[in-house]
Amino acid sequence: MAAISAATDAVAPTTDDKRRHRRVLQALTGLLLGMFVSMLASTVVSTSLPVIVHDLGGDQAAFTWVVTATLLTTAISTPIWGKLADLFNRKLLIQLAIVIFVLATAAAGFSQDPGTLIAFRAVQGIGAGGLAALSQVIMADIISPRERGRYMGLFGAVMAVATVGGPLLGGFITDTIDWRWNFFIALPFAVAALVMMQRTLHLPARPKAKVRIDYLGIVLLSTAVSLLLLWVTNAGKEYAWWSLETILMVGGALLAAGLFVLVELRSKEPLVPLTLFRDRTFTLAVIASISIGVAMFGTSVFLSQYMQLARGATPTEAGLMTIPMIGGLLLASIVVGGLVTRHGHWKPYLVAGGILLIAGSYLLSTIHYDTNFALVSVYMFLLGAGVGMTMQNLVLIVQNTARPSEIGVASSGVTFFRSLGGTIGVSVMGAALATSATGLFSDRKDDIAAALMKLGEKGAAIGQQLQSGTIPQVSQLPESIRLIVEDIYAQAIAHSFLIAVPLAVVSLIAIVFLPNVPLTRMTTSERASASEADLATVSTAEGMAALTATADEQVPDAPAAARAAATADEASARR
Repeated sequence: MAAISAATDAVAPTTDDKRRHRRVLQALTGLLLGMFVSMLASTVVSTSLPVIVHDLGGDQAAFTWVVTATLLTTAISTPIWGKLADLFNRKLLIQLAIVIFVLATAAAGFSQDPGTLIAFRAVQGIGAGGLAALSQVIMADIISPRERGRYMGLFGAVMAVATVGGPLLGGFITDTIDWRWNFFIALPFAVAALVMMQRTLHLPARPKAKVRIDYLGIVLLSTAVSLLLLWVTNAGKEYAWWSLETILMVGGALLAAGLFVLVELRSKEPLVPLTLFRDRTFTLAVIASISIGVAMFGTSVFLSQYMQLARGATPTEAGLMTIPMIGGLLLASIVVGGLVTRHGHWKPYLVAGGILLIAGSYLLSTIHYDTNFALVSVYMFLLGAGVGMTMQNLVLIVQNTARPSEIGVASSGVTFFRSLGGTIGVSVMGAALATSATGLFSDRKDDIAAALMKLGEKGAAIGQQLQSGTIPQVSQLPESIRLIVEDIYAQAIAHSFLIAVPLAVVSLIAIVFLPNVPLTRMTTSERASASEADLATVSTAEGMAALTATADEQVPDAPAAARAAATADEASARR
């Protein structure tokens, strides 16, 4: 009998584990498809942006704002979605985020000028913020931190298809049909995602709470970040770095930021609860995430420009050439996720990821237009592996220590600061690239003029385009001009990559000092239920203690059995 009992005990956990695994997979189906829609719509235009901005008559500032508009609204809306996740139905919210994201993406396909494209990209970022925040919160609802690495392979597969296939598909569509179709390709996938999510995503019921949205905090945060980005983008070109405009914009940004802190401290339902910064894990994860956002968004955005402007690649070729970075990201996230689940140790992988971020960022700052592409591939792989080891694991360790009632704002807080870092990083790197490229064009104007004179009327048209600051299609330039332009843009982009290096060092320092807290095996829902049970236990214990004290007063000389009977009678009467 003992042997049979032991065998049954050994089989039962395995059976329960399989059933749990099946339920999680079913719940993740719609979520994975929703993430695929988001990533496909984002990556399918990545390799086409230089061509898109060129066709719409935009310059380097317009290119930067096409990217930063999405990142800015993603950053600002992420904590809003996170707060809403703690107040409303999370399934409904993520479906709404998908609808906003895809409709704005499709509308961007009808843009006729850079301003319209930037506006629709800004709306797209609102939906992207919801998908970024809510996917993390919902995962915490159904998967414990310790088990999450087990399912990173699924997310890795989705990322692989979207991040590798998206740029290739976008480049192919741009080269063979028209770049506008890149914005429509995600629509059928979005419809499928909404249907699947409605059928398969079943989340635990949550108690209704009174809703308070920090509208003033939203306005102040948007004002502070927008003024800062406008200043970084236009300073040195539209006005001097030290000028009245600089004083007004920087002063306005600092004032809005200060007022935002005051409002958050006094708000009953703050957009970003500043009390979270009392937690050492959250504070250090935020610092690390800001730096990682710069390395991740900044380098990935300008790598596409490097491939097309410094190496003369077509959009399709540029998509193929960025595969090493994506491969490093996917391989690292999948392998490290599995190791974290198996062994429960996360800090060594985060430290290793921080080191790879520094190495990748620095090495990319040394590239030229004729650098051996095998070396460039190694540099991209190192950077991608660093991002893969750190990005999701920083959210994971914050969710591991956050209170269940604050899991939404804590998760979105880390994502918010990562997006904010990426937004500012892209703006600073874009401004540095534009300034550097302008200076290099001035330094080599004699070489360019001599090459243009050999081309007659065609040369005059090219010269006018270069002089206006419009992003050229390098792959279509004549050989004599192309080599000069490639060299100029390669140097400018390499200089902009150097900005990410000191920030990657800051990220590593923050990671080193993170508390090494073991990962829990409980989901957020289970932790919340456990907390309620603890409160009920404490309440019951206090009630019994009070009843016992009452019995002692009424029957002070009674023996223990009598006092117990009196307590039971009193409890029965009160019930």
